[in-house]
Amino acid sequence: MPTYISLIRFTQKGMEGIKEGPARLDRAKQVFRAAGAELKAFYLVSGQYDAVVISEAPNFETVTRLSFATGAGGNIRTESMQAFTEEEHRKIIATLP
Repeated sequence: MPTYISLIRFTQKGMEGIKEGPARLDRAKQVFRAAGAELKAFYLVSGQYDAVVISEAPNFETVTRLSFATGAGGNIRTESMQAFTEEEHRKIIATLP
């Protein structure tokens, strides 16, 4: 399955309920599984973003649907992108004209 990276920012509401974060993460993992995807890793980070999620999903449509589902609670805003492994990168480059 393709790999995706989601950059997350907590909203004001999310910060006000930050102690509920671990429970929200557990629910998100369940939502991902129900959609045929997997939340592979979660990192709390410092800087421009508050967290990073690495996931696998069948396609970008599924990732978009999951972003809407998890963002609908009003606690986070996400920015997602597809990630390519080194092996996938080499395959892509090899097919260039």
